[in-house]
Amino acid sequence: MAAPMNTCKHLIRTLTRIRKPKPINVCFIRKYKTGGEFLYSVQDPLLNSHWLSQNKTGQELKKFYKNASIVQNQGWFEVNLDQRKLRTPTGNLFQVPSEPLALAIATEWNSQKETIKRQAMHLTTLSNTVLDNPMQRSRGDIVRGVLHFLETDTILYRSTEPQEFLELQKQEWDPVLKWFRSSYQVELDSTTSLMPPEIPENTEEVITRKVNSLNDWALVGFQYGVENLKSIILMLAITDKRLTVEKAVQLARLETLYQTKIWGNVQWHHDVDIYQLQSRVAAAALFVHWCSNDMATTHKTTYSNQT
Repeated sequence: MAAPMNTCKHLIRTLTRIRKPKPINVCFIRKYKTGGEFLYSVQDPLLNSHWLSQNKTGQELKKFYKNASIVQNQGWFEVNLDQRKLRTPTGNLFQVPSEPLALAIATEWNSQKETIKRQAMHLTTLSNTVLDNPMQRSRGDIVRGVLHFLETDTILYRSTEPQEFLELQKQEWDPVLKWFRSSYQVELDSTTSLMPPEIPENTEEVITRKVNSLNDWALVGFQYGVENLKSIILMLAITDKRLTVEKAVQLARLETLYQTKIWGNVQWHHDVDIYQLQSRVAAAALFVHWCSNDMATTHKTTYSNQT
């Protein structure tokens, strides 16, 4: 019992050094031996991204494998680190429904240098989210979360001052909004008010059907893109191949780009922020594409089993 108790004490000491606005509840700890290192998987979603990027000494986890490869098993595609099967943070077997996605995830692991940067491995993280469903959300929960962005969509809210920025919004956002109306045969207007625009019932029904047409895997990727862009319209424009990821990110950050044009750009801050956002949105778009029904084998997930 001494070793587990020491491990728990070390974890508690580590957690007390992480400043959080609310108390943290550690639900479950699992230890995996991977070569000379130990991976600790914390089930609490608030800690997951932090703890998985560190080993038991509090340092970034050193790369413990030489090569990541994929193998097909009963319609799924698994990722192996040398001869070890990759597992999710809660210990489930890591397996994805399409070969292109598996190859891209193996590339993420092969791209790691001396230490593993889990926070930048977006495809791995999205797959873990589907496989573990750490927040225990149903498919309906995810769809409702996505649809919430319809009335708070970035490109619907217009600032009237200064006049130059108002014209820029019309120039950049109106063509996308026009495409959205035409492509989906819906009505949706922009607003200059702080109040959400009125969403016609038919518009909500059409977009609900569109979102529901995604399988469980693609749905998680689509939600991730919407949350990062703060726009369901821009994410639809990406998945429908109307916009590139770079252009969609530019439109999502239009006000910031306008302000930096006036006041100047802090290169080390704004540029990195843009590249990171592009990376996340690109991962979301690829995840949706590679997990779509014509690319992936259909499998039941924890989302399908939730009511």
